[in-house]
Amino acid sequence: MTTYRWRGLGSGGLEHLDLLPRDDRLRARSVVDLGPVRLEYAMELDAAWTFLVLRLRASDGRQLDVSRDGGGWWVDGAARPDLADAVDVDLSFSPFTNALPIRRLDLAVGAAADIVTAYVDGDTFRVSPDPQRYTRVDADRYVYESRDGDFHREISVDADGLVVDYPGLFSRVVDAG
Repeated sequence: MTTYRWRGLGSGGLEHLDLLPRDDRLRARSVVDLGPVRLEYAMELDAAWTFLVLRLRASDGRQLDVSRDGGGWWVDGAARPDLADAVDVDLSFSPFTNALPIRRLDLAVGAAADIVTAYVDGDTFRVSPDPQRYTRVDADRYVYESRDGDFHREISVDADGLVVDYPGLFSRVVDAG
C-alpha cells in the first residue's frame, strides 16, 4: 500500500489516499476533507490504470456509483451512452485522477493525446463527458488542457505519474521525518 496526501490550494481541503494493488487490479481508497463536507471514495482500476468502478459518498448523505465495462458506462445503475467516448474518470476535487490518463497513455516527451473523461462535479455529483488534452513536456511535467474551455495548467508529477504540484489547485503534502 502506498499513501498520498494533497492539500486543496483553493478549498483548503485535505485528501488522504491509499493505493492498494490487488491481483490484476488497483484499488484507491480516499477521504477528502473539504471542511463542512467530507467525501469518501473507492475506485478500482485495471492493471493498465483504466477506470472500472467508483463509489463516492458524502458526509451529507449524497451517493454516486459510476462504472465502466464492455457494455458502456453506468451512473447509479442507469446506462450513460453520452459517456461512450470516455475511458477515464475525472474527479473535480482530487488530483489523483490525473494519474489515470498519464499512466494509461504513457506519452513520450513532446507527445500529446486528446481524451474524453467522465467528469464528476464534487459539488453536484453530476457526471458529464469532458474533452481534455494531455501533453508531456518532460519526464515529470504535463500540460493539462480543457478542450471545451480555456482552462490549462502545467502540472508536475512524480516518477509514478501522481501529481506533486497542480498550480492553483493542489499540492502534494510531504510528511516531515
